[in-house]
Amino acid sequence: MVCCLGLVLLLLLLGSVSSAGGNRCVDAAEACTANAQCQRLRSEYVAQCLSRAAQEGCPRARCRRALRRFFARGPPELTHALLFCPCAGSACAERRRQTFVPSCAFSGPGPAPPSCLEPLNFCQRSRVCRPRLLAFQASCTPAPSAPDGCLRDQRARCLRAYAGLVGTAITPNYVDNVSARVAPWCDCGASGNRREDCEAFRGLFTRNRCLDGAIQAFARGWPPVLLDQLNPQGDPEHSLLQVSSAVRALEGRSLLSILPVLALPALL
Repeated sequence: MVCCLGLVLLLLLLGSVSSAGGNRCVDAAEACTANAQCQRLRSEYVAQCLSRAAQEGCPRARCRRALRRFFARGPPELTHALLFCPCAGSACAERRRQTFVPSCAFSGPGPAPPSCLEPLNFCQRSRVCRPRLLAFQASCTPAPSAPDGCLRDQRARCLRAYAGLVGTAITPNYVDNVSARVAPWCDCGASGNRREDCEAFRGLFTRNRCLDGAIQAFARGWPPVLLDQLNPQGDPEHSLLQVSSAVRALEGRSLLSILPVLALPALL
């Protein structure tokens, strides 16, 4: 049963034989599959994040490390297309939400989300997470003079900094299948007398006009490189070989103030 479920999720994550109904997230998956570096890095994180070797569940640390490697080393135009593909329907939105195996990398280990102060405190003590959070805060600060909250030359930096958070303690993801709203897996219901701090942190994602504007601008300027990467005729044999390779990889495995911009080191 686990093997079958894993195969189904692999088919969802690694691309299908053809893009159905103009689904941009399928297009992004197929473009990544057509690029050797993107496909290799994506197969690595899918294999790690779907592994059930650990008794307590997925190997979250290894999963997140592989995700950081994917976004740090993969071609940005392709990795960002997977993360920010625009959707007009729930099927596309669900595929987008499942991009990096959120059952392992995003939610858990408990059934209910913790207070946002918990992952935030962990992030502030982490040499991996802290500089990425600071870079996100600095790069995605809304600009009052910009109509969509984000200056033209700021949008790419904001999306790059957001992608840098994926695979950290405060990994964000889409919150539903009917919008492009994002947030970490946490809430502020049990924050006590620090609820204001908690809401301020969560608001970096849920009430950020620059981040929203950058995602919308990316959708309007859908990366031209995808047109070059996609094979209009489709290649069923190639797609099945990619999935088969990923299946074999699974065998044998049961800071709230705005600060100056910091570089995003590999820190992997």
